[in-house]
Amino acid sequence: MSDRFERHARTVTGLTFASRIAGLARDAVLSRIFGAGTAMDAFAFGFMVPNLFRRLFGEGALTASFLPAYTRLVDVDPAAARRVATLVVGGAMVLLGGLVLLGEILLWRLASAGVVEALPARLLMIMLPYAPLVCATALLGAMLQARRRFGPTAAAPILLNLAVVASALVVAEQAAPQEGIAIVAVAVLVAGAGQVAGSWWALRRATAGESAPPTRESEATARREVRGVVRRALPMVVGLGVLQLNTLLDGVIASWPTAVGPTILGVEYPLVPGSMATLAWAQRLYEFPLGVFGIAVATAIFPALARLAGDPTGFARTLRRGIRLVLFVGLPASAGLVLVAEPLTAVVLEGRAFTAEDTAATAGILAAYAVAVWAYSLNQILVRGCYARGDTRSPVRIGISLVGLNATLNVLLIWTPLGVAGLAASTAICAMLQPWLLLRALPGEDRILDRDVRTAAVRSLALAAGMTAAVLAVRVALPEAASWWGELAILLTCVATGAAVVAAGAVVWRMPELRWALGRA
Repeated sequence: MSDRFERHARTVTGLTFASRIAGLARDAVLSRIFGAGTAMDAFAFGFMVPNLFRRLFGEGALTASFLPAYTRLVDVDPAAARRVATLVVGGAMVLLGGLVLLGEILLWRLASAGVVEALPARLLMIMLPYAPLVCATALLGAMLQARRRFGPTAAAPILLNLAVVASALVVAEQAAPQEGIAIVAVAVLVAGAGQVAGSWWALRRATAGESAPPTRESEATARREVRGVVRRALPMVVGLGVLQLNTLLDGVIASWPTAVGPTILGVEYPLVPGSMATLAWAQRLYEFPLGVFGIAVATAIFPALARLAGDPTGFARTLRRGIRLVLFVGLPASAGLVLVAEPLTAVVLEGRAFTAEDTAATAGILAAYAVAVWAYSLNQILVRGCYARGDTRSPVRIGISLVGLNATLNVLLIWTPLGVAGLAASTAICAMLQPWLLLRALPGEDRILDRDVRTAAVRSLALAAGMTAAVLAVRVALPEAASWWGELAILLTCVATGAAVVAAGAVVWRMPELRWALGRA
């Protein structure tokens, strides 16, 4: 059936899990080699900017606008679908290429004038061309998803992570930190080219035999659809990009001591060098469950929602399943990440240049982000639900207000004892407000939040509470860790306990979400 998204979600989840494991290996290597200092501050910000383009344009607004139109045409007019793809990808590359060129010129001028420090500007200039490459990969992946082939795109980040790990290990003992981190930045760019090549090859295989000649009608259809894609994509940048825009704002604030200096308007800045590095590592740790499951479900469900946009009953049924599924996993994941923030950070990052003090700082930021993992996941589905129904205004209206709220909270909270963790707390607060606003914007809210959804949400919350009690009891019973192996034992014991409690509760209550999470209808 067209709305059977669970099996595809399982495929995306499995490959994304492998990618995230490789990402943890990447972070483990970088943290131990470079520590939480100015080199990693500069790299983290430089890497975040092209990834923002990926999330806003590649995996976000442009894909969300392009995928429904392309999916409709693939079955009814393949020639028009190919033409739409050519125009969208070509236009995106020209636009992003121009933005990259302007960015390179601006960075060079700012660094030459001494407005920003040399190292952050240099690393950002190296990695900025990664933006069009990663966006091209995402658009090629959307074409594969329209043909129900989710594997190649989900596997693409593995190449990036392996390239970063290999380059970091090569320079670990051979270069000063500033020179070594520049070589790692070049590896990011090389990996981006490899991702495009791999996605292109997979698409060529998937479209082999599709050779319908273009007609005047298909050309006219394609140009009309492209205009619609652009018209929808512009407001989607805000609607789908709330979390990413908030993350960018967090990064700018956290990077200030390294990129600009220790004061702002003559006043001592409340954050210190290393804040951006710890913030970035905390983001990647909380994004592990979000990417493995929340975004995987949203990726798999979007084509199904797009196909069911004209069927209110089928659309609501599919959206309800998505909501129940992300709450079933997201609520326990939020609680679990808060509980294991410190041992998880220690196991993944601590060692050599990354100290116990760095672990404590990063774990505090991770806990502040983690309370809203369920909301980050839910927002991914609800925003796509709005877009699948053609509503581009509501997510934009909601997104603008939340970006403004996040900016205000950021400015206020960094001056409190929370410090850099205040940036994470601000992002979490805004994320938890967003689903309630999005649900009100969706037509037929009462039909979507029916009795079954409300009951399932209460049960998922009860599972999270039971898991929390069990994990806390285990933490009290276990001795304090005296080594890396001790931290690993605590982490694995807590994870196993939490998973067992959630699975047992789901079986007792006969919750179908457990089967759905395994990719079964």
